[in-house]
Amino acid sequence: MTLAETELWISRFLLQPPQHGSAEQTTPNAAVLLPIFRHQGIWTLLMTRRALHLRHHPGQISFPGGRIENGEASCAAALRETYEETGIATTQIRLLGKLPAINTSTGFIVEPWLGVLDQLPNLTLQQTEVDSVLLVPLHEALSAQRRQTEVWPLRGRRQQLHFIPWQQQLIWGASAEMLYQLAQQITPPVR
Repeated sequence: MTLAETELWISRFLLQPPQHGSAEQTTPNAAVLLPIFRHQGIWTLLMTRRALHLRHHPGQISFPGGRIENGEASCAAALRETYEETGIATTQIRLLGKLPAINTSTGFIVEPWLGVLDQLPNLTLQQTEVDSVLLVPLHEALSAQRRQTEVWPLRGRRQQLHFIPWQQQLIWGASAEMLYQLAQQITPPVR
């Protein structure tokens, strides 16, 4: 993807461009990467299934990512965690920008970053954190027809949750919210 194409993506998605080299505000305490790449001519999203023994969100479909270390920029944390969990080197990822932060029911404030890979490299999964990966066509992940929305009571208030069924799996919670936010940014508003 050329610089002009990258800038077009950023403007199309209304993303905030990455700012390397400086620590960002410390409000988010976690960051994830939404890695996309062309697979058989189709934009595809790489997601992970979290290991079943993990304390937070075991077995859930998620994006590579994790806690932001003290003094670390959220984009650096997303890249570092992606490498640790999948073996995708930071040099293989072009960050396009970030989506709005998501507050999780477990108290995390997660900053999602969208990044492009030229191709899917050989993966080396960190088995202590990642059970497997899913390759989801981006148009399927963002499809309003596929997405289901329900209102659930969480933390003493009613909260809208999104669910995206995908090949006997269910993408929900913060991951589905991130995909919903991305879909909202690239889909023209209905009037």
